[in-house]
Amino acid sequence: MKLVIFGLAISSSWGNGHATIWRGLCNALAKGGHSVIFFERDVPYYAAHRDLPNAIEYKVFLYSDWPSVEQKARAALDTADCAFVTSYCPDAVPASDLVLDSRIALRVFYDLDTPVTLQKLEAVGRVDYIPPYGLGAFDMVLSYTGGRALEELKIRLNAQRVFALFGSADPDVHQPVTKNPRYHSDLSYLGTYAADRQAALQQLFLEPARRSPRKKFVIGGAQYPRDFPWSENIWFLRHVAPSDHSAFYSSSNLTLSITRSAMATMGFCPSGRLFEAAACGTPVISDYWEGLEDFFEPGREILIASNPSEVIDAIALGPDRLSQIGRAARERVLAEHTARHRCQQLLQLLETVA
Repeated sequence: MKLVIFGLAISSSWGNGHATIWRGLCNALAKGGHSVIFFERDVPYYAAHRDLPNAIEYKVFLYSDWPSVEQKARAALDTADCAFVTSYCPDAVPASDLVLDSRIALRVFYDLDTPVTLQKLEAVGRVDYIPPYGLGAFDMVLSYTGGRALEELKIRLNAQRVFALFGSADPDVHQPVTKNPRYHSDLSYLGTYAADRQAALQQLFLEPARRSPRKKFVIGGAQYPRDFPWSENIWFLRHVAPSDHSAFYSSSNLTLSITRSAMATMGFCPSGRLFEAAACGTPVISDYWEGLEDFFEPGREILIASNPSEVIDAIALGPDRLSQIGRAARERVLAEHTARHRCQQLLQLLETVA
């Protein structure tokens, strides 16, 4: 198959969780003999933080604005089998118009931010990356979030065929590696700053750090404000490129996963970072959200915390116990949650709808 994707960004993971998801999927598709071209608007903040190695397996086309790329996009669709438009694509509406007006066999909208989409729709009645006519004209709508979000997309946006396609880890990228002293921590957290994660971060990271002055805590991520409540035993890394994620996780005794409030409320929305850390054999402690048990078994493959004391107790577990949890989580990812698994699921869904 030849697939065309109009997305947010694949060239930079700076403040952008879509990048690693698409890199894994595109690599897996290419290894399966499929051709992929990804259209990405070239914007300064991603251009300044490009961290994609040479993508020889698939093509990335950077463009300055929609008028400058429309003809090339039209030509790509003329010879393609399937086209995707994604949430937060800066040109999602004109791209949707072009895709739906083409003769391409399969037209797909992939919402990697469904709880946020539905929340914005409820609050202001419209979402920039959703066409004003909704999603009913697409042959298939994919959602990064499962559960009741799938039915909400049908009700609120007239989506006809809706399926979940969750995140994943790429074992070629995310795997146990030698510990790096720069990243060593008793508890780590890797994620872009988000105001709606701050309350959980306060309870499950900052407060445990305050109560454990002799332990080392490390945060990696972009867009943290100057007035963030740091303490002396918290180390900050402004941006950790995907090529360093394995070293970051492998150097952590334990890592924290926190879900954005809209996603935690809706449930069935596992963070891509959760899969990445588990693929590295790093034990994960997470906030709880509905459906978590569908991905990892609490107590055996993942730890759950709702308050600072539970995090502190988890940090105090011996290395043998933590390693046991990390190994079990890695086995689960390799068995069910790799980019290859998601690629196979995607191809099966495309075949079913076709």
